[in-house]
Amino acid sequence: MNHSPRHDRILALLRDRGTIGITELAGLLGVSAETVRRDIRALSARGDVLRMHGAVGLRAMMGEAPFERRMRENPEAKRLIAATIAATISDGDSVMLDTGTTTSFLAQELLGHRRLTVVTNSSDVARTLATMNGNRVHMAGGELRSDSGAAFGMAALEFIARFSVDHAIISAGAVDAATGIMDYALAEAEFARVVLARGARRVVITDSSKFGRRGLVQVCDFSGIDELVTEAPPPAAIEDALAQAGAELVLAATG
Repeated sequence: MNHSPRHDRILALLRDRGTIGITELAGLLGVSAETVRRDIRALSARGDVLRMHGAVGLRAMMGEAPFERRMRENPEAKRLIAATIAATISDGDSVMLDTGTTTSFLAQELLGHRRLTVVTNSSDVARTLATMNGNRVHMAGGELRSDSGAAFGMAALEFIARFSVDHAIISAGAVDAATGIMDYALAEAEFARVVLARGARRVVITDSSKFGRRGLVQVCDFSGIDELVTEAPPPAAIEDALAQAGAELVLAATG
């Protein structure tokens, strides 16, 4: 079925980036959010896209596991963030990582490092870095999630609480000026909170699509982190809140 040029552009963006928020999509297209909603209603009626709360995705991609789908969202931004933070980690350092798509990208960027000690609940991170270049990888036990292959629960929390590391790095599901770092699942927020408590350096890595979102559960306020690394400047309210809390905003280097 023929589409308008803007409809074709929407479908191309979704094929490239996965699920996209309505507000972000409007900005990419240079039109109002209401115009985008009308376009999405038309594409949804044709069966091309699937509408979600505040976002849209390709129906053909919805059969992927949620983690796989999130890996397709904003991949270039996540790679840029991962490369920036990887450059600040030295051979022989100890690193604790939670589960998340940006931390999975970071694990890939760390493949060139040597003799790392890595503590994680992510089977993807562990699989990427184990047995490489003299690394030592400690994987938290517990019940594995079917979508992400990550371990959660009391056993995982007790395991990581035994370690103290140079770099404690978490991803973020949402970043809100008033509340700070948030997630959408209690278990993930609890795990991320413990990770931050075990690091000499406490870092949140997140792409800019998470700014202005409110999750269900608070991980910590901005005073609970040392750095937030992202690829684009956040809204002024978030930038001001970070500064007031004494947390450093780091924009990923483009080259």
